[in-house]
Amino acid sequence: MLLTLTTTHHPATDLGYLLVKHPDRVQSFDLPAGAAHVLYPEANEHRCTAALLVEVDPLRLAGGRGRGGAKAQASTPDAFTLGQYVNDRPYAASSLLSSALGRVFRSALRGESRDRPELAARPIPLEVRVPVLRCRGGADLAARVFAPLGWTVTATPITLDEAHPEWGDSRYVDLTLTGTLRLSDALNHLYVLLPVLDDAKHYWVAPDEIDKLLRAGAGWLADHPERGTITRRYLAHRRALAGEALARLAEQRLADEPPADSVAGEEDEATPHRPSLAVRRREAALAALAASGATRVLDLGCGGGALLSALVGDRRYAEIVGTDVSTRALAIAAHRLRLDRLPQRQRDRIRLWQSALTYRDDRLRGYDAAVLMEVIEHVDPPRLPALEDAVFGHARPATVVVTTPNAEFNVRYEGLGAGRFRHADHRFEWTRAEFAAWVDRVGAAYGYTAEIRGVGDDDPEVGSPTQLAVLTSTETTTIRKEEPIR
Repeated sequence: MLLTLTTTHHPATDLGYLLVKHPDRVQSFDLPAGAAHVLYPEANEHRCTAALLVEVDPLRLAGGRGRGGAKAQASTPDAFTLGQYVNDRPYAASSLLSSALGRVFRSALRGESRDRPELAARPIPLEVRVPVLRCRGGADLAARVFAPLGWTVTATPITLDEAHPEWGDSRYVDLTLTGTLRLSDALNHLYVLLPVLDDAKHYWVAPDEIDKLLRAGAGWLADHPERGTITRRYLAHRRALAGEALARLAEQRLADEPPADSVAGEEDEATPHRPSLAVRRREAALAALAASGATRVLDLGCGGGALLSALVGDRRYAEIVGTDVSTRALAIAAHRLRLDRLPQRQRDRIRLWQSALTYRDDRLRGYDAAVLMEVIEHVDPPRLPALEDAVFGHARPATVVVTTPNAEFNVRYEGLGAGRFRHADHRFEWTRAEFAAWVDRVGAAYGYTAEIRGVGDDDPEVGSPTQLAVLTSTETTTIRKEEPIR
């Protein structure tokens, strides 16, 4: 099996630091079913390619080492006697390649890099190629699972026999993915989706596979339009396991975003070529935090921890605090962050506190930045002055990032009638003028200036679906409106 990973980031040889594999050496690793080798066909400052080559030993695969063997055959389509020895496993990408990724690139999967921590937290241009991938569902399924994650997908079916094109295509594809993503995200996508496309696993699927799936899918699987298919295939179509996994994913979604009170919720706008509004909103908040230069940050009203997961993966943040009034939401966030499994040094960066934003909390004072992402609209209007005093007056972070729905955009959601809000728990939704007036008043009262921008596709008549303000403690008093973030 072969997988290549290429970057044109400059200098491209930094890929060796991210993978913790030196470009000048061939490195080999023992696997339960064979061996894996990492080598670099090309490595210069303009372009660097790392290749993962997996050699499968059919005897070892069939011999029952670890938790594989005879039980493993029950989860594969090759469950006949000779199928243990005569199959496509040595050649076609499958769960064997996924396991090798987890073994060989363990620190890169976690987003860790001792030598290039800032680069590990940044998206870089990447190209992934898997020249032979068994894909039950064809090129269309490959596009459906990878494209929503930001990849440009080229999946070319491989013919059964070039000498007999009339025989048609095989169930294998030559897969190429291109995009600008964090390396850890790219590797986690592959770790989950390679066995999903193969629709088989070389080992017995036990309940602990749920945790593996949710760990690798943190930050993207809960919102994926094909999450049902991905979950069922990854868990070998075992109903009980898939049901539990989907229930836990649903909990994450509920904690991150309150349930929509319309047939056309705002997150339904995601397409195979465009991430959902929730993803773009998080990206916009992260970009604003990065631009502020903050290293100690608060996620106020953190819910299930979607933003916290991204913050933890960015080494620039030395201290991260998530607060929520709901203990259930904090428990979900702790599970999502895997706090009980993180190394002590990582755990020391993160705190989860129960706190109500309409009351002063001395623990929240002295931070560089705070985020109120889709929070203020859940507060009753008479209680907003208390929130303003607690956040801007008492806690007083140097930068505050606020996002809230743009009520004017609601007319673009089919089925969202006049006077109805996007979510059942919203107490209000503001127009652009109303939000600008609130930002102006808060800034004047507490000594902040602000920039307001849109998040999502900009409509020339009604603006963007989400509005974002960055309030900064400076002497400037002008509110400047910027182009929408796409």
